[in-house]
Amino acid sequence: MFAYFGVKVPGGEYFFGIFIPFLAAITFIVGFIYRVVDWARSPVPFSIPTTCGQQKSLPWIKSAPIENPTTTGGVIVRMFLEIVFFRSLFRNTKQKLKEGDKFSYEWEIWLWVGALAFHWAFFTVVFRHLRFFLEPVPACVQIIENLDGFLQVALPGLLLSGVVLLAAATFLFLRRVFTPQVRYISLASDFFPLFLIMGIAFTGILMRYFTKVNIVGIKELAMGLVTFHFNIPEGVGGLFYVHIFFVSILFAYFPFSKLMHLGGIFMSPTRNMPTNSRAKRHINPWNYPVKVHSYEAYEDEFREKMIEIGLPVDKMVEPEPPKEDAPPEEEPESPEEEVEPPKEETEPPEEEVEPPKDETEPPEESEKKE
Repeated sequence: MFAYFGVKVPGGEYFFGIFIPFLAAITFIVGFIYRVVDWARSPVPFSIPTTCGQQKSLPWIKSAPIENPTTTGGVIVRMFLEIVFFRSLFRNTKQKLKEGDKFSYEWEIWLWVGALAFHWAFFTVVFRHLRFFLEPVPACVQIIENLDGFLQVALPGLLLSGVVLLAAATFLFLRRVFTPQVRYISLASDFFPLFLIMGIAFTGILMRYFTKVNIVGIKELAMGLVTFHFNIPEGVGGLFYVHIFFVSILFAYFPFSKLMHLGGIFMSPTRNMPTNSRAKRHINPWNYPVKVHSYEAYEDEFREKMIEIGLPVDKMVEPEPPKEDAPPEEEPESPEEEVEPPKEETEPPEEEVEPPKDETEPPEESEKKE
């Protein structure tokens, strides 16, 4: 309603018809490129592809070349099936308790159907809207539009993509509201894009089937935005400005939301990497080469403490070798060599004492003679 009444103000048509769409387009392009480049520059430290099949190993073990691809060709096939047909979501299951205590798994086919219908319808709507921005209209756009309206119901002809988009977005919204587990993990960022897309689809259906709008004027305005020749034609209608306002908000919000999985799916290492870890070593490009501390060095450093507290070790402490004889430097400390010098030093005093003994001998002999 803000855009519907805003265009009634003088200058409001230029604000809602030129300024906001142009600003939203710039935000979308710059934000999208920035996010993709940022992801591309982020190194992948580990080889982390998600798989659900046997990896190629020995010749007699059958491998799964698509579920667990080891070549670039296998990765391309797997990515194509994932992006176009949501192959992993097709195998999604949900858990449920039956009869009180019986736990079972059920195939959640309706989620896959709703998601596939939503994305395909969204792509078809965006693709066939290229006719407003291109002149002449490419043949491929004409073909898609003819296939979209092949039922030829009512006048103007019913285009299935718009109806399917509204129905699928409503289904995804109701699923988040009425499924307790999904409602518990849902945030405002999950509901806001759904509201925008439902508003876009609803206003588009109103403009095509219930109200009259100037299609020629809308294309003139769109071509002016592309060629930078801005012009506001007359008779476009207030509902169109509401429609383009919703589209502008969605485009500006796109690069900063979960909707960026449109570009992120191509940059995801869990999908775009081959599972060739048995044939080729993955080297971390982030901070390689790095100084590592191997377990052998760790055990050498703490082996004694590990054994002391009872932790297992790969290598036990080697017993110390028996002590060898003292080195030559310690030989002078042997008792034999220490005793000899004192003997030599004590001998001279003994010789010095002998003369007095000789002096006393003559009196003893003289006494005996007497």
